[in-house]
Amino acid sequence: MSQNFIFSSESVGEGHPDKVADYISDSVLDACLEQDPHSRVACETLVKSNCVFLAGEITTKAKIDYEKIVRQAISEIGYLNDDDVFHADRVFVNNALTRQSPDIAQGVDARRAKGKQGAEQGAGDQGIMFGYACDETTELMPAPIMFAHRLNLELARIRKKTKLAPWLRPDCKSQVACEYRDNKLVAVRNVVISTQHAANKKHAEIYKFCVEKVIKKVLPKSLIKNAEFYINPTGSFVVGGPQGDSGLTGRKIIVDTYGGWARHGGGAFSGKDPSKVDRSAAYMCRWVAKNIVAAKLAKRCELQVAYAIGRAEPTSIHVDTFGTGVVSDEKIVAAVKKVFSFKPSAIIKELNLLRPIYRGTTNYGHFTRKNLPWEQLNKVEALKKAVKK
Repeated sequence: MSQNFIFSSESVGEGHPDKVADYISDSVLDACLEQDPHSRVACETLVKSNCVFLAGEITTKAKIDYEKIVRQAISEIGYLNDDDVFHADRVFVNNALTRQSPDIAQGVDARRAKGKQGAEQGAGDQGIMFGYACDETTELMPAPIMFAHRLNLELARIRKKTKLAPWLRPDCKSQVACEYRDNKLVAVRNVVISTQHAANKKHAEIYKFCVEKVIKKVLPKSLIKNAEFYINPTGSFVVGGPQGDSGLTGRKIIVDTYGGWARHGGGAFSGKDPSKVDRSAAYMCRWVAKNIVAAKLAKRCELQVAYAIGRAEPTSIHVDTFGTGVVSDEKIVAAVKKVFSFKPSAIIKELNLLRPIYRGTTNYGHFTRKNLPWEQLNKVEALKKAVKK
């Protein structure tokens, strides 16, 4: 990446149609894990107008009332207004969930099977997963995506916990363009906020509110003093959510991760239990990369792992510190292999993933929350020691 550039990242709120779908899928996952920690879940959701469609594969001992879970999730998001076409109490729920394929199950299960290499729990699919961390923010995340998330988080806080803006509705999006010189953040060039609102609210009032009560409150004042603000650029955003657009689980993978700053393997997270390495290994890679940066072994770190379905050990592990490492990338890879195991069963055990924790990851990125196990800095000293050996 060049030394002088502008980089933008976007975020979407929990009322965005794709995020509605993600949250329903993760709510189904948590309900299964709450009763049966060994549930196999691959739940995808489609939302449009006043309809919700569930599809995918679930094998569980849990007794699930899917319609109740769907309505509760929509209610928590905030689609409860009288004028909502997509309303928690009035949607039609269609269920097309089936059991997990036995061919996939035998590859994932910790048992021998004809043609399978060994008896260990294997990866639920082939694929590549990435993790990233940098020292640009206190969260060890890129600034553009963190700033974008903060805007939507504040809109949600105001909508749900205050009476400042009763005209706010659940659907919203944000985008932040950050300027870098000599690879250092120097300014925010522009900010975009599109927020759904009640029909009787004037654009000028929405503009003033978003600038004064949201942007200037959550973004660093020193960075936005010359920024341009684009608030509801179309002039009106009354029709939103699944009424205005269809939503589907897994369509916001860049919002969920690093805002496009780091690479992505292509696999979505929501609705998948941790036997799916798309999710669990991506969390693992973030944990490893974050501990590498926190250990000051590098200022930036991107980690990639790859898997073959049914195989326990990853087929490759790669680290790139973009020239910021205090030791070679090869030494860091060697240290990572000493400190961490990337076998699916080890990831699940180390990060304690067989718990109903996933609804708390759906919105505003799957990283940075201090209570998440993959955000802990508990391997810093081990990595420092491993590098010295």
